[in-house]
Amino acid sequence: MNFQTLLYNLDENGIATVTLNRPDALNAVNMQMRLDFTALMDELFFNTAVKVIIFTGAGRGFSAGGDMGHFEKEWITPEFRANSRRLTKFFDDLEALEKPVICAINGPCTGAGFELALAADLRIASDQATIGFRENFISLIPGVGGCARLIREIGIARAKELIWMGTMYSAQDIYDMGFLNKVVPHDQLMEEANNYANNLLKRAPQSIGLAKKLLNNIHNMDQTSAIAVEGLAQSILLKTEDHAEGVRAFREKRKPKFQGK
Repeated sequence: MNFQTLLYNLDENGIATVTLNRPDALNAVNMQMRLDFTALMDELFFNTAVKVIIFTGAGRGFSAGGDMGHFEKEWITPEFRANSRRLTKFFDDLEALEKPVICAINGPCTGAGFELALAADLRIASDQATIGFRENFISLIPGVGGCARLIREIGIARAKELIWMGTMYSAQDIYDMGFLNKVVPHDQLMEEANNYANNLLKRAPQSIGLAKKLLNNIHNMDQTSAIAVEGLAQSILLKTEDHAEGVRAFREKRKPKFQGK
């Protein structure tokens, strides 16, 4: 697929690498990138060859957030909300996608870039990365899921600190807050992201997809409801071909060959 602000590569194993590609603007999210995100979502959802997705940034950073020109426009507030919905929907769809999404954070990550990372499943950062929200400096807040998802990931007290103070934290500091899965040397970032992706390719796709859906929503349920939904998901997976293959492989003392069926 061809995009104006994204680089897209799908390898023979099913790993799709999406690179935010406005390096001269530190990959700030402008209107065209919003449109490209919308088109990308159809590819990620409906191309069955896509098994795992990795997001990263071109140049020295992941993303500086929303392009400042977007906030200088004389918006009518309903129009601004409708336009913001495009980006919100992309992040919502990314979170709902029943495929693993990995963010390889290679440098500064703020605003919409941070919100993209929040919508991902796994987050690996370069030891040179810095991460934070700086909307307070222009009298705004993280407005396309940033507040809601940040609380879920690191708790309300830490979320208030990040949003109020506007500090760009080191990757290690953000890791210590529980947001990152791993911090690696800068030159090993994409290798490590691909290691994660290749390991995920060995797992049963439907099992991963349903586990993702459950884990993303189970925090909103009471325990009784959550356990009931777990049991329902398990009963669905029990009838899949991959489950039967997994049991056979266990009995035959070999590695399973999952087909996503």
